[in-house]
Amino acid sequence: MELRDGIRTTGAVRGFTDQVVDNEMLHAILDDARFAPSGGNRQPWRVAVVQDINTRVKLGEAMKPVWDEYVAISSTGQTPFTVVDAAPYQLASVTPGNVPNDLLDNIATVPVVLAVAADLGSIAMMDKDLDRATITGGASIYPFCWSVLLSARARGLGGVITTFASRVEPTTGALLNLPDNWALAATIFLGYPIKQTTKLARRPVESFTTVNTFDGPVFS
Repeated sequence: MELRDGIRTTGAVRGFTDQVVDNEMLHAILDDARFAPSGGNRQPWRVAVVQDINTRVKLGEAMKPVWDEYVAISSTGQTPFTVVDAAPYQLASVTPGNVPNDLLDNIATVPVVLAVAADLGSIAMMDKDLDRATITGGASIYPFCWSVLLSARARGLGGVITTFASRVEPTTGALLNLPDNWALAATIFLGYPIKQTTKLARRPVESFTTVNTFDGPVFS
């Protein structure tokens, strides 16, 4: 697959066939992803290939209330878990674990479940002293996660990066024996897609690019 095609056609895949992804294939995907950039080339990632069914089920159970909460907040028109002007909300009419989510409900049978951790001691958090939530540290870990998806796409697989487990890290981290001073950055699900969406809806360049300043003239 041409690089440009891969970039423009790699959408989130949440439904998988029962075709097995063997260890050789997964190793090749991770072998590609390890070339992702990171600050100082410190490569602050660690990956747990979660194969144990009991652990998977417990991860799913921990993430389901987060999903319920996400759906409940979304239904109010708010952005879930935003750090900007987060208005109060109630989980009205939502029973924990009651909102369907095929990915979490069937986590035991997903071909590949990866937990990706980030070594906080190896990441230069450039905005850590600002009076807002930090974000820059993601530059050293999420290119790796995206490279996993691109490599999988090139091999006919699909997948999705999720962060639900991070919201309940005290629980999910304990399940995975997350080391001290490491953060659970993502959970990645991979497999052969039931349907590979390749026509993605994205805003045009002119809608988000300006010249010189963020309030400057539109770049086109």
